[in-house]
Amino acid sequence: MADTVKARRSYDSSRRREQARDTRLRILRAAHDLFVAQGYGRTTIADIARAAQVSSETIYTTFKNKATLLHKVWDVTIGGDDQDVQFHDRPEIQAIRGEPDLARRFVLHARMSTVAAGRTAPFLLALRGAAASEPTAAAMLAEVDRQRADGLGVMAREAAATGRLKVSEAECLDLIWATTDGTLWHRLVKERGWSEERYADHLAAMWIAALVQEPLPDPS
Repeated sequence: MADTVKARRSYDSSRRREQARDTRLRILRAAHDLFVAQGYGRTTIADIARAAQVSSETIYTTFKNKATLLHKVWDVTIGGDDQDVQFHDRPEIQAIRGEPDLARRFVLHARMSTVAAGRTAPFLLALRGAAASEPTAAAMLAEVDRQRADGLGVMAREAAATGRLKVSEAECLDLIWATTDGTLWHRLVKERGWSEERYADHLAAMWIAALVQEPLPDPS
């Protein structure tokens, strides 16, 4: 009997956690879509609650305020899921960092960045639009840029360690950072109609041409 009660409690607890996670994700998806569609400043907690089919009180209980919700939306957008995994611990990033050939590493990075841009570019464009009049959005945008610089700094440092960079580590970081903020992707894919594959190939070729030093010929 005791075992049955314990099993029932475990089931109920797991079910409640799953329901809470589902509610959290619905709120995050609704907030993301509204921030992109109508802007951060014009989106209210009540708007998000209606779209997520929850009460405003549920949003405040889960996220406390709209500013915190904005940060959580970005976390899910950049990661592609709600898993609490550091950027550099994600399998796709580990695969890039583990590639010994620098040119091939940039190919893998360009492909990953292209996929990520499809998720992040609309959100970042909305954030930039709100930043001029919304201090919270401006602070979030600055934080996003700092996070990107920190993460890409690791990639640049490891690229420099291969001995095949033809520019400084700082210049490598600057170029990658400037071309992965979603603007170039939006211009070429959304506005000019490029395919994702064409864009990824172009980005990789640009990085390789600008950053990778050709290996010295074999003297033998």
